Amino acid sequence: MSVSVFFSQAAQWTSKQCGKPLTFGLAALIIIVWGVSGPIFNFSDTWQLVINTGTTIVTFLMVFLIQNTQNRDSAAVQLKLDELIRVSESARNSLLSLENMTDAQIETIRESFANVAERGGVGEGQLHDAEEDLQEAASKIKEARVHLTPRRK
Repeated sequence: MSVSVFFSQAAQWTSKQCGKPLTFGLAALIIIVWGVSGPIFNFSDTWQLVINTGTTIVTFLMVFLIQNTQNRDSAAVQLKLDELIRVSESARNSLLSLENMTDAQIETIRESFANVAERGGVGEGQLHDAEEDLQEAASKIKEARVHLTPRRK
């Protein structure tokens, strides 16, 4: 088993365990035991160092585990969204590579979506706009025919 596969499996298992109520209860119990033991150790520097060092180590390691889990979840969601875009005939396939675009390009697309939302979004608002555009185009075609048709004498 490669180091990468081992780390991935260990990170998944650890993240599942850390999200359980039992794990939270255990962490709370450790804090309570530490707090209650303060008078026994006369609230010494060593007593404080134990909890500070322990929480620092746990926090340091959890950052890497959480980042690994976030990266995996983000990649999975991205692939699912890419598949939905790919199979939708009306979707813009250029959005499949959205994560590789510049901030300016992303902002332009965001503004485009904001404009669609202002017009009523997909559905009735767009249907109404399309109908108006078709009527306008039909009347322009009639006008053009009148001007282009040769006049008979």
